[in-house]
Amino acid sequence: MSKTVRWLVGFVVIAAFGAMLWLATRPPPLTVQGEVSADRVDISPRISARIATLKSDVGDTVERGAVMAELESPQLVAARLAARAALAVAKADLDRINSIRPETVAQRQADLDAAKADETLAQETYNRQIELAKTGNVPLARVDEATRNLSMSTQKRQAAEAAQQLAAQGASKEERALAAAQVEQAGATLNQRDVDVAEFVIRAPISGQVTTRIAALGENFSPGAPLFSLIDMNNLWFTFNLREDLLGGLKIGDKFDVVVPALKSQVIPVHVTMINVQGQYAAWRATRATGDFDLRTFEVRARPENPVDGLRPGMSAVVAWANRGR
Repeated sequence: MSKTVRWLVGFVVIAAFGAMLWLATRPPPLTVQGEVSADRVDISPRISARIATLKSDVGDTVERGAVMAELESPQLVAARLAARAALAVAKADLDRINSIRPETVAQRQADLDAAKADETLAQETYNRQIELAKTGNVPLARVDEATRNLSMSTQKRQAAEAAQQLAAQGASKEERALAAAQVEQAGATLNQRDVDVAEFVIRAPISGQVTTRIAALGENFSPGAPLFSLIDMNNLWFTFNLREDLLGGLKIGDKFDVVVPALKSQVIPVHVTMINVQGQYAAWRATRATGDFDLRTFEVRARPENPVDGLRPGMSAVVAWANRGR
């Protein structure tokens, strides 16, 4: 073997050894792992009631407004009947106050005419007694009696006039206003009971897939207790939690590729839609007092450029972070 060949072989061996050493000491590529997320809605009753029928189960896909369950509550039904009766009573009382009966007006008018006649007679008697008293032919006691009778008849006539005006005008404006307010109050109570009964029907607030069903037939649930959980399968995104030193100038709208192992390592193009700092508890703490500092954690959300068949919340997503394109 010639000297040149030996030098060439030696160079190749050294180069290969150097390449192997470089590859062995090279830090591994940075890989970021996230997961698929989606909007989740917990469906709860607004009233306390019992499950009467179930229309949905785990795994069902429902459209917005679809009936998922029906509730029942005899107490609320009875309360609505009582509210209807109270409204009817309030309306009847308002009609009574606003009405004017001709019979009552005629009776009060007759009482007023009689009081006026009595007052006229008392006035004439009083005048005669005064004339006789001037001649000294009547004792003063008779004059005093006539004066008292005239005063009493005048008061009766005034009372009869007031009663006649009250019968002709009906109730006062304050009484009418009070009766009208009671009708409004009773109507509002009935409306609240109608709203409560309407809550017997539980409908899906969004279109999605049922992931959890806690509701059981015949079971009582209080307001706010979850019955179902829905996820919006039409609104999926990828979420990653990154230290701030890994952001590397990442901004909204940047694009990169995501690999989903559950979909046979399918490569999915995505774009960044949110970069949001996490709470103080999500900070990486320095362990050595050598100038290190705390690093905050940021949540990065990215949405697929196009709909992806088979993508589901909870699936893992992997990104070769150092090689991502922007």
